[in-house]
Amino acid sequence: MAETEAALRTLAHNVRAARVRAGLSLDELGRRAKVSKGALVGLEKAQGNPNFATLVRLADTLGVSVSVLMEGRPEERVRVVGAGAVMPLWKGERGSEARLMLTTSGPAATEVWRWTLEPGEEYPSHPHQAGVTETVSVTAGEMVLVVDGAEHPVRAGQTAAFDGDTSHTYRGAGTGTCHLIMTVHLPPGPA
Repeated sequence: MAETEAALRTLAHNVRAARVRAGLSLDELGRRAKVSKGALVGLEKAQGNPNFATLVRLADTLGVSVSVLMEGRPEERVRVVGAGAVMPLWKGERGSEARLMLTTSGPAATEVWRWTLEPGEEYPSHPHQAGVTETVSVTAGEMVLVVDGAEHPVRAGQTAAFDGDTSHTYRGAGTGTCHLIMTVHLPPGPA
């Protein structure tokens, strides 16, 4: 419970700081990110439990990565992160999950995600900001990547890359759990 409270305090601080840097009022951030002002007020007070889609919309609107909103200050030049050290940001009803492992620093950051997708379970993602590209590398099992309505099977040992500024969905396929590493490459901009 203490870890959750600390994570919410960090998130609250980072959202508020990014909003102030962007020169946005709570009303304007809420309008642009499609998040209610009440939810933003609660979030900036470290109250509530924002879902994954809300975090992505806020990050996109503020021009930062999701992990910039969630991480404390980097304390070392080398970071080693185990899957058990980070909480899932999305959990499906059948056991699928997505964990943001880390984000590289620099003017064009890259998020590294670890996903599991159960057969038939899917996560529909809204389009990201212009210039975002994604890759999915399947390490076990198989999935279907849907981009602009077109289905692309991706199996173990294969990697797919696509522009993330269009609608896209990740769907588990086959008979077993699909394991994949997803990277989100953000365009240069404010960090």
